Amino acid sequence: MSSTDRPSSSPDHEPAAHQPPPAAPDRPLSRRTLGRLAAVSAGVGLTAATAPASADTAATGGRTVRERPFRAAVHRRAPRPNILFILADDLGWADLSCYGSPHIRTPHLDRLARQGVRFTDAYAGSSTCSPTRFSLYTGRFPGRTPGGLHEPIPGGSTAGLPADHPTLASLLRDAGYATALIGKWHCGYLPDHSPTKSGWDTFFGNLGGALEYYSKLGLTGEYDLYEGEVGHQDLRYYTRIITERAAEYVGRDHDRPWLLNLNFTTPHWPWIAEGDTAESARLTRLIKEGGRGVLNHRDGGSLAKYRELVEDLDRSVGEVLTALRRSGQEENTLVVFASDNGGERFSHQWPLSGEKFTLLEGGIRVPTIVRWPARIDGGAQVSHEPVYTPDWTATLLETAGARPDRAYPLDGTSLAGYLLRGEALPDRNLFWRVRGERALRRGDWKYHRDQQGRDHLFDIADDPREQADKAAREPKVLNALRTAWEETDATLLPYPKG
Repeated sequence: MSSTDRPSSSPDHEPAAHQPPPAAPDRPLSRRTLGRLAAVSAGVGLTAATAPASADTAATGGRTVRERPFRAAVHRRAPRPNILFILADDLGWADLSCYGSPHIRTPHLDRLARQGVRFTDAYAGSSTCSPTRFSLYTGRFPGRTPGGLHEPIPGGSTAGLPADHPTLASLLRDAGYATALIGKWHCGYLPDHSPTKSGWDTFFGNLGGALEYYSKLGLTGEYDLYEGEVGHQDLRYYTRIITERAAEYVGRDHDRPWLLNLNFTTPHWPWIAEGDTAESARLTRLIKEGGRGVLNHRDGGSLAKYRELVEDLDRSVGEVLTALRRSGQEENTLVVFASDNGGERFSHQWPLSGEKFTLLEGGIRVPTIVRWPARIDGGAQVSHEPVYTPDWTATLLETAGARPDRAYPLDGTSLAGYLLRGEALPDRNLFWRVRGERALRRGDWKYHRDQQGRDHLFDIADDPREQADKAAREPKVLNALRTAWEETDATLLPYPKG
């Protein structure tokens, strides 16, 4: 599809920010509900140069949308779905207009949210790229495998996802699915690691954690665009290339259900938007001259440039979804959109604290949208249930009728009962560990140990910004969550010393 065929951002497709609706009139607002309303409205209650929206509506781009609490459409039935899992790279929690960005417009993702379910309390499996991808591909904590201990896997490392470890792709392939990964892999380098060694029938994309968008030079300074395990030469803008590939894949006449992991590098640094060929040439020259850390682009980027990247991501997702609709497969395709971790330098995170690399909310809470027309009602539904990356692995396996390998038990909880059958999610812990930092969420409570070794306790519903430390006031809660964290940690591999 050419650039002139790409979906427009015309007024008919303008975004609409979302707000949680009030509780039903026959049920008083609980403290938990009030806390969640406060947390979400703090993030999305304002649009650029407008007054606050009301409690049950929000206006963006001239449109007003009323959200409603999620309710499963239990009467619906459908065959096993196709699965399109779209992963953005370093996209912050409030970087989409439907999550409250005051200056970025994302009409296609906003429409996706209106057609499905938007999660306000969804989290990544880690605060960095490759560990989250480990948790998605395996459904297990990153610390279950040596490769997952790297935060993230550095360029040229020999670490990676073991080829014999069951993955979402290998388990779905065994259940009769076609499997493809397009875009960023970041779970190990050749010759030992690649998507085609871990269950994906086809792969087109980059193996490393970042690349220059035109030259395709990666963190090691080597060319990093592959088809399968063979280098593929294409010096056009990277987001265009993988968008075209993804649109072609979903538009095919498939003879069986399929899984497509579509992993954008947008809006990860370097801050190169389409058309920035002079800056691309400068960075490419510095890389070839042996410069270190060039792709981190510490001397580049801006809020305006970041907006370009995110809005291009939105248009690209729109192009793929348009191809899906035109193929006639939209109705029975389960689409999940998420980010691999919280935002970085130019992200809009309000009201959250922290960013990528930390276990504060801004480092791990991410925008997450789910749509499956055949089984999930649209109408701008919103869910405040805490969920995170390994849950989606368990959910997709159950939905597709695939069985996990008993030798590698999942750490995520399937959301299929909640999303499709109206079942309540069980009480459980959401667990995170990075080197020197720890976190665990149970209900509205979050336990956090910072890099200085200090323990904190936050009521996330009332205090999403994590400023009111309840550790001294609630010692029993603190001790219970700390003990739960330590019990889980004891089952994981230790970090290498040094």
